[in-house]
Amino acid sequence: MSASILPAVPLGTGGPLVGAQGLGCMGFSEFYGPTAPDEARRTLRIALDLGVTMFDTADLYGDGDNETFLGPFVRAHRDRVFLATKFGIVRRAGEKSWSRVRGDRAYVRQSAEASLKRLGIDQIDLYYAHRRDTSVPIEDTVGAMAELVQEGKVRYLGLSEMTGPELRAAHGVHPIAALQSEWSLFTRDIETSVVPAAAELGVALVAYSPLGRGFLTGSFTGAQGMRAGAQGLSAGAQGLSAGAQGLSAGAQRLSAGDVRLTMPRFTGEHADANAALLEPVRDIAARRDVTPAQVALAWVHQRSRVHGLTVIPIPGTRSPGRLRQNVEAATLTLSDGELTALEPLAAKVAGARYADMTSTATARE
Repeated sequence: MSASILPAVPLGTGGPLVGAQGLGCMGFSEFYGPTAPDEARRTLRIALDLGVTMFDTADLYGDGDNETFLGPFVRAHRDRVFLATKFGIVRRAGEKSWSRVRGDRAYVRQSAEASLKRLGIDQIDLYYAHRRDTSVPIEDTVGAMAELVQEGKVRYLGLSEMTGPELRAAHGVHPIAALQSEWSLFTRDIETSVVPAAAELGVALVAYSPLGRGFLTGSFTGAQGMRAGAQGLSAGAQGLSAGAQGLSAGAQRLSAGDVRLTMPRFTGEHADANAALLEPVRDIAARRDVTPAQVALAWVHQRSRVHGLTVIPIPGTRSPGRLRQNVEAATLTLSDGELTALEPLAAKVAGARYADMTSTATARE
């Protein structure tokens, strides 16, 4: 496959045209180990050159630092960048963990003003409620977000990790352009009610973690190295992807402090079981002379045809090389036979997405 320019797709019914694949920017600041700022900036520029126009961040990422980092890039290319950010998750001071979710009117406005200041822009293209504050009617939260649209501070509204009924209720207050949820070969819960609701309402589905937080790249071959990484955090140890005979030649290691060391799917027997599920992904990749990651991303892109709605994956990467591979996957079409081979994977995945699932749509549907 050769490098290509992404096609453009509408962000829901009547929405603006954006690149068919976005870039998740969370890893530029934290959660997935150290970042080289110069390489990250280069990745952003190359993404834009390849047709990526949607750049996804949140006030949670880096406790605001991610928005600050993206600000100069967004301002320099304001006519081409479609900037999406989120509010709602309140962090504990000085920690990566978060304490609660807020969706009250005062907090919506406070958060938007702070994001605009950090980004150095006067309008957010797509503003998401990051999670549902169950103590506040969703209609009230979206009503407050709609006021920002009326004032010109936000162009389009989005929701993240919401249920089908919540999406319908929100859309009744103000049109929702996009709903962001985890969707991949390993995670298909939203297909039950969220995706049908989005398709009916003309809402785009923005798929985060379309590579299963890296698991679907095929780099992780087992749990032994992960256990070593978890045990050696204080010493700065690294580790993941060690099989029973040791670390494989192509295995990826997770750095100390990587958030995936706390996620059930990456730990212990779950990691071993999930690594074993990748055989059909690897087989298809080998036959097509592509990478497992490209197979996994192509599968997400083809959900658009399967379910009849716009689907925009937003894989995150800090590597220009991986970025190019991800973009190439947007034009890779899997055959019916290949799709059939991949169909059973999600039902066999071991472990939850997060250690605490109480704030996710799945836990509330």
